[in-house]
Amino acid sequence: VQLQASGGGLVQAGESLRLSCVASGFAVNYYNIAWFRQAPGKEREGVSCIAVIDGGTYYADSVKGRFTISRDNAKNTVYLHMTGLKPEDTAVYYCASTAYLWTADWALRDSYDYWGQGTQVTVSS
Repeated sequence: VQLQASGGGLVQAGESLRLSCVASGFAVNYYNIAWFRQAPGKEREGVSCIAVIDGGTYYADSVKGRFTISRDNAKNTVYLHMTGLKPEDTAVYYCASTAYLWTADWALRDSYDYWGQGTQVTVSS
């Protein structure tokens, strides 16, 4: 099982980015996939999750209305569409997966078994 995150970069405040998480060794439509982020000196925090059960999506309050998570089963990829980026969104973004998820715990780091390597997102003001 491997996850490959990409799509990060340096953008100005208000701009958009799309992160990709390509999975290998398993099918994304059978796994719960989440995006986390970690800023320097801060804990890793859950940003969004797309669940296996009914494809339900979950978002941190700080990104609701600005970020959208989606899944392309044919490409075995999960995306995080980020719009209206703010300097406080600057972080390394990671994707993670688990076969079994209690959705109430979607934002907990320990809920996930597999992690990608991270991609840097930097938002300048």
